[in-house]
Amino acid sequence: MQKKIPQRQCMGCRERRDKRSLIRVVRGPDGNVTLDFSGKAPGRGAYLCPDPECLKKAIRSKALDRSLEVSIPQAVYDRLEKEMEGSHG
Repeated sequence: MQKKIPQRQCMGCRERRDKRSLIRVVRGPDGNVTLDFSGKAPGRGAYLCPDPECLKKAIRSKALDRSLEVSIPQAVYDRLEKEMEGSHG
């Protein structure tokens, strides 16, 4: 029997996708917001497609801020942008 792949919703386009194909943004127990590529960091997570358009939508709607219940530092958005450019290049 095939193992069930967990699904998560992208905060930008709102589509459900395989958890592994999304980028996880996590607010750790210390309140710091970071990118989590292992998918195992402790804390509250939100997911984004590795697509700059989804990131723009999420920034505009403040979806990540709401989901993680914290204001997202610009540095995190900058890092997400760099990661997405790297994955599409």
